[in-house]
Amino acid sequence: MAYEVELRNIDKHYGDFKASDHVNFGVNRGRLIGLLGPSGSGKTTILRMIAGLERPDSGDILIDGQRVNNLAPGKRGIGFVFQNYALFRHMTVRENIAFGLKVQKEGKQKIRSRVDELTHLIGLDKFADRYPMQLSVGQRQRVAFARALAPSPRLLLLDEPFAAIDAKVRKELRGWLRETIHKLGITSIFVTHDQDEAVEVADDIIITNKGRVEQTGTPAEIYQLPRTPFVADFIGESVHVPDYTVFKGFEAGEDGAHPGIIRPEFVEIGLNDKEIAMPLAAEHGIVRATYFRGSSVEAHVEVKGQILKAGRSLEKPPLQEGAEVRVLIHRILSFGDGKAETVENKSKRKESVVI
Repeated sequence: MAYEVELRNIDKHYGDFKASDHVNFGVNRGRLIGLLGPSGSGKTTILRMIAGLERPDSGDILIDGQRVNNLAPGKRGIGFVFQNYALFRHMTVRENIAFGLKVQKEGKQKIRSRVDELTHLIGLDKFADRYPMQLSVGQRQRVAFARALAPSPRLLLLDEPFAAIDAKVRKELRGWLRETIHKLGITSIFVTHDQDEAVEVADDIIITNKGRVEQTGTPAEIYQLPRTPFVADFIGESVHVPDYTVFKGFEAGEDGAHPGIIRPEFVEIGLNDKEIAMPLAAEHGIVRATYFRGSSVEAHVEVKGQILKAGRSLEKPPLQEGAEVRVLIHRILSFGDGKAETVENKSKRKESVVI
């Protein structure tokens, strides 16, 4: 398969620190990719090497089948949106967007037409003659996006594009960015440490950890089928349990303790057996805390000495701290042999047969 972007066996060191450790992945044309990982995981280094702002110590970077390791950034056909926007304060919106086209020495008519097209695309037609300081933070980000698109790059790179924006505007921009990139059909890669952002915006996610690629896939694949303990822990809200076989329906093996992760959506909570789908498989629990989450309540419930998290609809009777409840654990993510595996509650199957 021919990829729009491909990294083959990329290594990058900064002194004794290994920023990239045999990184391999390919990006299909037109896809919107989220590079996701904690600070220091190597995601920004990968982005900067693709852009030509850093050079790998070994390995190959290919764009549209062409090896670009020694190609200058300006000749790679890449648009780059920086975290701090990097807009020219003394230039208007129109002048900022036109900057790259002027560097390419395009004709005035082409520049004017392209700038008009892009100011319309980002919804800032009426603000074209304003300066960056006269715009909101979200509007400045849109200008930076348009400026990167102006030279018609074949690849768009974005470094933490929403990091400096408040929560409400950030959510609006996420939807706008995804819709706009899909409309343009341009292959795009953005860096983020925010899993919600990656899941909401990206077509595919590449998860990095300690310089390595842990897993690639669609947001649903990565969330539902994590391949490593790191991915299972990093994606979603998780509670670690040192030995999940203490819970009803999860049998002990022959090799000692079985550490695992229990996510809130794996847990069902009820005030009594009538509120539980499979009461015979349920555990006794005590509510230790509740937190209002807008559309639901998050309950922290103690079960066999361990605190689990569970969501509860606002339409159901409220839970009181200290109340005794019934808790059904539907499944657990297990870490056997260094791999993440979903383990279903066996008691559920037995109960369904009896009924």
